[in-house]
Amino acid sequence: MKFLIISSKEDMAGVSIHNLLKKEYPELEAVLIDKETIFADSLDRDYPIFDFFIFATRHQSQQHRKTFSLHAPGNWLKADYGGQAGKVCNTSAFFLKYLFQVLDQEAKNKSDFEVTLEVTHHGPFIKKPCVFIEIGTTIEEWEDKEAARIICKTIKKAISNFEKEVVSKNWVSSIAIGGLHYCPAFNKIQISSEYAISHIIPQYVFPITEEVIKEAISKTNEPIKTVIIDWKGLKSEEKKVTMEICEKIGLKVVKSSDINK
Repeated sequence: MKFLIISSKEDMAGVSIHNLLKKEYPELEAVLIDKETIFADSLDRDYPIFDFFIFATRHQSQQHRKTFSLHAPGNWLKADYGGQAGKVCNTSAFFLKYLFQVLDQEAKNKSDFEVTLEVTHHGPFIKKPCVFIEIGTTIEEWEDKEAARIICKTIKKAISNFEKEVVSKNWVSSIAIGGLHYCPAFNKIQISSEYAISHIIPQYVFPITEEVIKEAISKTNEPIKTVIIDWKGLKSEEKKVTMEICEKIGLKVVKSSDINK
């Protein structure tokens, strides 16, 4: 797979990551674009030779949380922050899992930072598979050179070792449903279980539809036959509807609390 790492000139953390990549890992393909990454819908047309896009950016939140975060892009409902309404991007459950595992290891010495998945959200909308890896959530973290270095080392290791490491794994490609925007029910699953999660559909998307679940399935590189549900992160009626849809589609349902982590 041929990877391209994308950051924005309008993104302080992204610029820092890009500059470090160019300095310390010049063999990696990385570009600095003029517009915000969430609005860069033409990237797969601008860089057609690449197979997978890694967006290295800042993360913003109203909460001041020191975070390294990871997620697939896309919009389950409206497109308030780039992309297209009701459309999510292609991604790889296996690459997301491996990238998250590497990030968790590389961040061990940065104990004041939390390593977390986020649900699928925001733009851009592109057809090539992609993922966001982010530093959050304020200018203090975006200027942190060690944080940027951890992201760079994570990307380098993940790109270099992905194919040889993952070929021996018996991972189960999955989507996930339920819970909050940050994903405490799914973080440990992604790090230490046999399940590899691609798209995550949060509780705030409900009422969920068959189309939303099918969108998550169709936009995952690996075949999806399993859905992991944060059972405590859904109301009783939401559980009922989700189970009915999954049964109709033919998905195996696994509760997050039943998975050995």
